[in-house]
Amino acid sequence: MDELNEKAVVVAVNLKHDEHFEYGLEELHNLAEALNVEVVGEVTQNLNRVTSSHYVGTGKVEEIKNFYEEAGANLVIFNDELSPSQIRNLERDLDCKVIDRTMLILDIFARRAKSNEAQMQVELAQLQYMLPRLVGLRASLGRQGGGTGGGFKNRGAGETKLELDRRKIEDQIAKLKRELEHVKDQRETQRKQRKKNAIPVVSLVGYTNAGKSTIMNQLLNKVGQEESKQVFEKDMLFATLETSVRQIKLVDQKEFLLTDTVGFVSKLPHHLVKAFRSTLEEARDANLLLHVVDVSNDEHRYMMDVTNETLLAVGVKDVPTIFVYNKSDLAEMKYPYVSGDNIWISAKEGAGLDELLEIIKNHIFSDFVSCSMLVPFDRGDIVSYLNEHASVKSTSYEEEGTLVKVELKKADYDRFQKFIFDK
Repeated sequence: MDELNEKAVVVAVNLKHDEHFEYGLEELHNLAEALNVEVVGEVTQNLNRVTSSHYVGTGKVEEIKNFYEEAGANLVIFNDELSPSQIRNLERDLDCKVIDRTMLILDIFARRAKSNEAQMQVELAQLQYMLPRLVGLRASLGRQGGGTGGGFKNRGAGETKLELDRRKIEDQIAKLKRELEHVKDQRETQRKQRKKNAIPVVSLVGYTNAGKSTIMNQLLNKVGQEESKQVFEKDMLFATLETSVRQIKLVDQKEFLLTDTVGFVSKLPHHLVKAFRSTLEEARDANLLLHVVDVSNDEHRYMMDVTNETLLAVGVKDVPTIFVYNKSDLAEMKYPYVSGDNIWISAKEGAGLDELLEIIKNHIFSDFVSCSMLVPFDRGDIVSYLNEHASVKSTSYEEEGTLVKVELKKADYDRFQKFIFDK
């Protein structure tokens, strides 16, 4: 969609009195706004099931057409994914450009994608969405040129073009899949390396605009990491499409990796979920999830359900989770406040971060062991390893070597078993 001054009428069907209908509609307005499309009005209809030919009832089409002309709109946006034939019928009967919620989301993703991988993922989803809809998009071509007789020779130029387009798209889809497979292999290698280094991974997940990037930046600030490590944050939908991975090193030498993932939204196109699967899988291998919730939004319970369903769809399950209720200041709730694995914070104000770090530490460093070790003087390499990778409480020098009191990972404890000093 070009950034002309698009004026849209949005159309939504309330199926079987869906309790989240109003919110879905509000979200559609926000999605349109994210593309600088001005919504000049909306048409809604209550139905028990959508009409297979036009999505809305056929009488409604006339109402949309009249409304569209009166409002001076140049676009109609439907709050659901339309089938190829629905788009074709609607464009014919409304005589204007029709797009659906999926196209809107794909377009926002296409604009926000910065990294090569995110751009390939979005392009793949767009092409997979377009392929079955080519006929509708190219309906006018079929009417061009060509003789009247049957047979291959006399087919319309438009149809031949359609075949070529289809083949081009299929080739491009195959190429993108190969390239993304390659990126996925690299990602797997990085993950294996991280597992080998035994650095715990904490993954931020949640609805779009819940404040995941703000939390990441505030935690980086907290541990004194430089500005250059900060991630992009903005009060807008899908500000983050790339997975950012940052190392958080605490004062006691303990460290973990914090990853930020793409935000979710209701009715996220399944092509998109599939295309971003490898990015979202970061969360599957995490030791801990921080499920960030905008508690100031009346629909935050619904947003949590959408997030959980999307995580399940990409195979993320049974990962310990902390629920981080952000924007508590706007919700006029008590914060910072902790109750088990739930915490209420205001990331913008930086309130509740110490408490959040405490909960994270209790989860991911629960297997740390405290002990004393006596390390012979000729094994200075071990002492320097402990200084860098463990929390050394005290150091003294005995006749037989260096005596350190230390808190360290269970894996390191097992590795240096022979130096354990019990007195």
